[in-house]
Amino acid sequence: MTDNRRPPRPILSRMPALTILRRDEHFVAVHKPAGWLVHRTGLDAGETRFVMQTLRDQLGQHVYPVHRLDKGTCGVLVMALHPAAARALSQAFEHHAVRKHYLALVRGWAPAQVQVDHALRPDDAPPDAPVQSAHTWLRCLARLELPESADPRFATTRASLVHAEPTTGRRHQIRRHLKHIAHPILGDATHGKGPLNRWWAERLGGQRLWLHAWRLQVPHPVTGETLVLDSGLPWPGAPQDAARPPTEVPDLQDWQTLFAQWPWTFMQASAPADEALQPGGDAANHAA
Repeated sequence: MTDNRRPPRPILSRMPALTILRRDEHFVAVHKPAGWLVHRTGLDAGETRFVMQTLRDQLGQHVYPVHRLDKGTCGVLVMALHPAAARALSQAFEHHAVRKHYLALVRGWAPAQVQVDHALRPDDAPPDAPVQSAHTWLRCLARLELPESADPRFATTRASLVHAEPTTGRRHQIRRHLKHIAHPILGDATHGKGPLNRWWAERLGGQRLWLHAWRLQVPHPVTGETLVLDSGLPWPGAPQDAARPPTEVPDLQDWQTLFAQWPWTFMQASAPADEALQPGGDAANHAA
């Protein structure tokens, strides 16, 4: 039997500087590393890695957060460089004038395409709190089957690469919706399966959340022109207009190794549909 395990390496290593994807005098888009918080919070008092403070020191000027990514999620994050730009960008998120596109590695063979319309109660809300509407488009891009068993009930182990586009912005929405359809994100300690996460971590070289903020479409805070900002992850089947890798970013290296190491079967027209990449969607601040 083939042993697909890789020697461990420190996936969440400290980066000397944040990778800047695009910048002008009004905004900056960076790659947020997995394991970093966007800004300080009392909810994770022991953490020492913060995008906001690191970027402020790196650029030598104030930066203003306008949206968030979960600590475990890596990928495109935008910040404003002055108060007027912060107001404009915040309003774009508030008024659903942005679109967010994520890649997720999930358990099992996900359906080719599905809309998840499943209301969610805030994570920290009491059981009798009202639920909030939540909607996510999901599309399977590729499937994988390994000839090893992570579960004694099955002879093989399956996984899928999924494109997710949330059209509402509930906290942990993508993670919770994938759990709802029985395809939790691998490495999700809150909404996934611990034994399966550990099994995959042995083979992927370390524990991490396999959720990547690949592309963000947002109006420019001054001109209103649609900005198409992507992380540079060169996943197979990516649209031709996707950016090339900006630098050697450890998170992107993890994903590229994932694609290169395993015998993936990519679906026909595996890239997200053209209409899914056009402006005018409805994703809000806290989808992932």
